[in-house]
Amino acid sequence: MVADVARKNSPRAFPPDPAASGTARKVPSALFAIAALSMLALSCSRSEPRILFGYIGLVYYQEAGGPQERFTFFIIPEDDDGIENLADLFLYHDREQLRWHISRDEWVRYERDGRTWIGTRSIAMGGAGETLPRGQYRAVLVNLGGERSERNIVFDAPAVPRFPFPSLLINDGNFTINSAYPVNRLVTYDAQGNFMRTLELDNLSGALDDLELPAAARLAALWAEDPLHFTSAFTDAVPIR
Repeated sequence: MVADVARKNSPRAFPPDPAASGTARKVPSALFAIAALSMLALSCSRSEPRILFGYIGLVYYQEAGGPQERFTFFIIPEDDDGIENLADLFLYHDREQLRWHISRDEWVRYERDGRTWIGTRSIAMGGAGETLPRGQYRAVLVNLGGERSERNIVFDAPAVPRFPFPSLLINDGNFTINSAYPVNRLVTYDAQGNFMRTLELDNLSGALDDLELPAAARLAALWAEDPLHFTSAFTDAVPIR
């Protein structure tokens, strides 16, 4: 059977995903096989959407019981009738028979270098402390007409973190970061927790005034990244004023 895994969204996500809810449920194997055959049959449609590129990254989030794994999952989509004609995005791990569903009302959309990306930064397993399976994933994109296409994405993150979980300390107008990650960024929020700005840091300590933070910024979190291995870590937000 295929487990439809509830996705855990976090208000600390960078930038935050729209709120979404769901409960884990089981889908009969026969229905999974029929769905797979349907995808193959519909692939002959000339009006099907296209997945030009996709990637999966691993993010360690700070939790009370220790770092929690989540995936960032994004694709570059195309559709002859425009991005607005897209309806649903699915991510499958066929070996473990897992499925995640991201609807058009839930996915994050952003532009970079003239391309539109859609996806989510909040894919996770349903149980606390469960790790996400490695290996081959399958992305499936469906438009409003029901046409679909798919693309395989291979992701093999390390079984254990390559670096200790980083930390951010802000005190008396100064910041101190303990991080072995090669790239470190400060993510700022206003008093209501709304994302404001991200700053790449050249130094792991210094005065906040030297960073030229937004005047309305009241909270900050550390986003530490290992771009070579598509892994990163995200700390809790702490007050800056």
